[in-house]
Amino acid sequence: MKTFAQKVAVITGAGSGMGRYLAILLARAGADVVICDVNPETLKETEKLVQQHNVAVSSFELDMADKAAIEALPEQVIARHGKVDMLFNNAGVTAGADFENMSEADWDWVMNINLNGVVNATRAFLPYLKMQPEAALINTSSIFGMIAVAKQSVYHATKFAVRGFTEGLAREYAGTGLSVHCVHPGHIGTNIVANSRFNEEEIATDRKLLGVNGSQEEMATLFRDNGMHPSRAADIILDGVKRRRQRIFVGFDAKCMDFAQRLSPMHYLKLLPIFMIPITLLRNKKPLKGLS
Repeated sequence: MKTFAQKVAVITGAGSGMGRYLAILLARAGADVVICDVNPETLKETEKLVQQHNVAVSSFELDMADKAAIEALPEQVIARHGKVDMLFNNAGVTAGADFENMSEADWDWVMNINLNGVVNATRAFLPYLKMQPEAALINTSSIFGMIAVAKQSVYHATKFAVRGFTEGLAREYAGTGLSVHCVHPGHIGTNIVANSRFNEEEIATDRKLLGVNGSQEEMATLFRDNGMHPSRAADIILDGVKRRRQRIFVGFDAKCMDFAQRLSPMHYLKLLPIFMIPITLLRNKKPLKGLS
């Protein structure tokens, strides 16, 4: 995509993190934005930030597990903006527990948002994206769509599936005006830990490894404050869209982990500690200039 000016972008999970900064940076570039999130308070905060730019903005409280609400969204967007040029399926959650001890409700919660929500939104908006001479579909997987660790089985199931789904679509629409992108973030300073579900007993060991003895809130703060600033992640994603990169790795850690699994598909976890010191030193926690 050569330019974002005068485009219309739909962004899920826009109440915070990468979704918020995707909206801000796109508005900076002259795109109208449609922001969606399940949290009305944080969604309103994003709306105020986007309104500082001379673009049109629409805001929708949306649960990505609600298929009917997703199916109703395109007509609402078309009624307000007349078209859709970009869809960012960015919303995501996780649940930390061994598979054996994870409740079926938690499993379904993650699956319905991370995978079914992406599929349903893609199906709903695809006819409108195809109408445009130049359009983009951007689905967020994860570096955990490339490698696997313990106690994240449901997250891996969804993110590996999003990767396969997106790369399949990229083949189907190769040579057309619709570019399809799969995003693989590493550690980005977002609210995913704060907004997720954890088995309190099972994450006690994880807390000790992280040097955290307190609540999930403390873990969430540690995760958010020590990751790449989401404004930088959003900037990398948009650059990848402009360059029509099918896979967009966000962060040096994501690139290193991908390299490790390519180098040793069965034993990559043994290689990861080698990368941890440079990964920590090179991670940029500062926001882009003019953002906070």
